[in-house]
Amino acid sequence: MCELPKAFIEQMQRLLGPALPDFLHTYLLPYHRGIRLRPGADKPSDALDIVPWAKYAYYLAQDSRAGAHPLHEAGAYYLQEPSAMTAAAALAPQPGDRVLDLCAAPGGKSTQLAGLMEGKGFLVCNEPVPGRAQILSRNIERMGVANAMVTCALPEQLSPRFPEYFDKVLVDAPCSGEGMFRRHPEARLEWTSASPEGCAERQLHILEHAARMLRPGGQMVFSTCTFNDTENEGVAGIFLSRHPEFSLLPICLEGLPENDGMLRLWPHKTKGEGHFVALMQKAGDAPPLRIKEKNPCTPLTKQEFAVAQEFLSRHLLTPPLPSGTFLGHVIALPDAPLPDLSGLRVLRLGLQLGDVKGKLFLPDHALALSLPARYTHPVTEAEALLFQAGQVLPCGEDVKGWVCPVYEGMQLGWGKASQEQIKNHYPKGLRRP
Repeated sequence: MCELPKAFIEQMQRLLGPALPDFLHTYLLPYHRGIRLRPGADKPSDALDIVPWAKYAYYLAQDSRAGAHPLHEAGAYYLQEPSAMTAAAALAPQPGDRVLDLCAAPGGKSTQLAGLMEGKGFLVCNEPVPGRAQILSRNIERMGVANAMVTCALPEQLSPRFPEYFDKVLVDAPCSGEGMFRRHPEARLEWTSASPEGCAERQLHILEHAARMLRPGGQMVFSTCTFNDTENEGVAGIFLSRHPEFSLLPICLEGLPENDGMLRLWPHKTKGEGHFVALMQKAGDAPPLRIKEKNPCTPLTKQEFAVAQEFLSRHLLTPPLPSGTFLGHVIALPDAPLPDLSGLRVLRLGLQLGDVKGKLFLPDHALALSLPARYTHPVTEAEALLFQAGQVLPCGEDVKGWVCPVYEGMQLGWGKASQEQIKNHYPKGLRRP
């Protein structure tokens, strides 16, 4: 195991004083694992006590292999460190809100926000690093989020397009990652005594643009997974001094200490790896700004619309209305005004429904994971694993056409049944080896 950097221990001595031995002792203990369920999903057998400050969340057994279970790929749950759940819980978006997760990859907090929004409103999930943005988009799809847009942009590219547009903004800022030293010991090798200062400068830049995108009266959370006060209280304090229109709001979450709007989770005091959360409100009271709208979709022809609508109406219990094509796929747009997206890298917009091929409609994997299908086929765990590996499944002779194999209430994807077999349409890039 990599040793803790000497400068880090000296920093923690300054912050914790006599509590330092208790803090250092946590590095001899196993780290805490957590699982957050998709609303409506069943609690797995290896989920333990609830995480009191987050909805649908539980501590997870150390030996759990939940990440390899077919329900993971079906979007039944997200594996997330418990203290990392505090930021989205503190922001507490409501159904119908417009919400921005500005530094969103890999997607834990975005999918948590989506669960709190209950499929209503508009969630923008942004990640400026292309590879990480792809992972973010995949997790938005896996968790069945239909009302989101995933972008890959710098904050300064987003703020001119969304002035005072959002009700809630989350800035889970890139940081020196001191809270990951127990879970990922290799992160200790990347840390230097200069890391906090460099991260703090970047965090302030991100917050400046985040503030421009928040409506008057809206709320913003700034969070990190690090311990030093340069990045945490230091950055929050500098931002508040530069922006007198912002003020702190107490964070009231079950199981966590009282605070003035800046909350610290220490691993020797709370069952988690550590987190910092600051909740701020922008002065005023105004609805989100009505921007100049521009539909990003290419319209469908009458025939294309009819083909898509016929499939959706026949195969889904709650068929969405196709909005047009975006990035070559038929989609359903979120219910929100959209600015001109040209020149902006958008990886996912709303719910990807499928593709029209002449008189045929080929449904998208995201559709199966998002909306209840009319024709489903229950499968065993063994069959679920085979299906996610791209294998053909057996079925009765009465099963015909497009169906969704279902395991423990979760749809796994699309298959097409004929001659007592369900031919597999699980995406090749997602199949188990």
